Amino acid sequence: MKNLVIYIHGKGGSADEALHYKSLFPDYDVVGFDYKSNTPWDARKEFSNYFDSIAAGYDEVYLIANSIGAFFSMNALTEKPIKKAFFISPMVNLEKLICNMMTWAGISEETLREKKEIATDFGENLSWEYLCYVRENPIEWHIPTQILYGSKDNLTALETMQEFAKKAGATLTVMEGGEHWFHTEEQMEFLDRWITGIK
Repeated sequence: MKNLVIYIHGKGGSADEALHYKSLFPDYDVVGFDYKSNTPWDARKEFSNYFDSIAAGYDEVYLIANSIGAFFSMNALTEKPIKKAFFISPMVNLEKLICNMMTWAGISEETLREKKEIATDFGENLSWEYLCYVRENPIEWHIPTQILYGSKDNLTALETMQEFAKKAGATLTVMEGGEHWFHTEEQMEFLDRWITGIK
């Protein structure tokens, strides 16, 4: 059998991170997707086209996706023949996250609707178009999925992650003390044990 692992990075990450997973999947081809999209509507087309081109000829395809990369994947790849997905700190409710960011920035929905886009002090641009898109395109994800979540994730509450996991039929693993960005030696060791224990 010819098997493939596609790795999709989060914001500020890179396709080179896929190298980390080669040793965890020694019998698979492992590739990182160097996508260009910054919005879910652009990602829907780019991710779908990439998947169709790279997955052709493989018997099984696994997906590993990080943070916003997981959200873009769910938005674009839900109908694709993916055997299993591994999501690390996935963003599962963008509407709630955007509304939280509006609260942090002291911006009302009316103001955002008027101005269309507002830069914040914490480095994120808030977009009325983005908020409308995630409201009008709710995630429907039914691919067998394992989720790794850090208890100190500052972008998604545990309750939100639990709600999503239940709805999607996904298995949720929580690392106590883990952050949104898994990067320390301890966090990466936990991540590696998580993947090797369930794949």
